[in-house]
Amino acid sequence: MHKLNPTKDALDFWNGLDPKQYRQIGRKILSLLLDPFPNDSKSLVGYSGYFRVDCGEYRIIYKLETDTIKLVLIGLRNDGTVYKKLDRKLM
Repeated sequence: MHKLNPTKDALDFWNGLDPKQYRQIGRKILSLLLDPFPNDSKSLVGYSGYFRVDCGEYRIIYKLETDTIKLVLIGLRNDGTVYKKLDRKLM
């Protein structure tokens, strides 16, 4: 099983969710610890080593580092702010 290393941005967003969404995303993150590449994960084009999974109306962006999953960002799927935030974090 992998370890989880969340960023402050990801934790802040996750902690600000309603209890139902909080649990839903928590289950998805726990499943990533067991299987970091589920069927619905996709590699991000232009971001080497970064992946995304969808969880309801949210998108989870993560990176696999040896035995650790770095939880980079969580955000809404229907707008492009998650990718804008990712660009700012990586620049």
